[in-house]
Amino acid sequence: MIRAARVLPLLLLPLLLVSCGTEEAGAGADSGTGSAADPAELDARARALGVAPEHVYVTEAPGFTVAQQSVGVYGGDGFSAAYVSQEGGAQLGLFVDRGTLTGESCAKKPVGEVSGEKVTCERDGDAWYRKAGDQHEYAIPRDGHVVRLSADANHVDRAVLREAAEAVHRPDANELTALMPPAPEGAATEPVERGDLPPVGDGAPNNEVGTTG
Repeated sequence: MIRAARVLPLLLLPLLLVSCGTEEAGAGADSGTGSAADPAELDARARALGVAPEHVYVTEAPGFTVAQQSVGVYGGDGFSAAYVSQEGGAQLGLFVDRGTLTGESCAKKPVGEVSGEKVTCERDGDAWYRKAGDQHEYAIPRDGHVVRLSADANHVDRAVLREAAEAVHRPDANELTALMPPAPEGAATEPVERGDLPPVGDGAPNNEVGTTG
């Protein structure tokens, strides 16, 4: 059964590693039993990447390690990371984004980037096992977001995918250090308020006749 206390998504496009490199970090290499990550540090590091802190998770799967340069924002403020097998280069994608997933909507949402393929859904504990074409994933609805672990079914079997889904958890201090770069000094954690715009109107240039001479 997928445990509700440890959940998170995963999926990766082959192009992601091509563009990001294959540098690997230790996140997901242990069982996440270290000291909890400092909430303020997690907040700062996540926001520096444009990620909502509550969307940051890590996972574990035998023989897979996270490619650190693949870690980043997904969608508006979601989170994504790619895990790569040391033997053969098989990939797992971890994705977290806002939304929900129900029995009614499960088959209507695409699996990963696959479109035009029939989606099948199977309830498995707290998660949904979903398949479309060559792609399959475990999707776990959480409070306001969905965690997905996705892979090519020809290279990663369901048992491995399920194990990764069961191992999903919030990063501890060591995993956070390996997963995400430190936030730049003075990095803003809230939207920056511009001070050079007029207090009224939309801030567009004044195009009235005669303004340029």
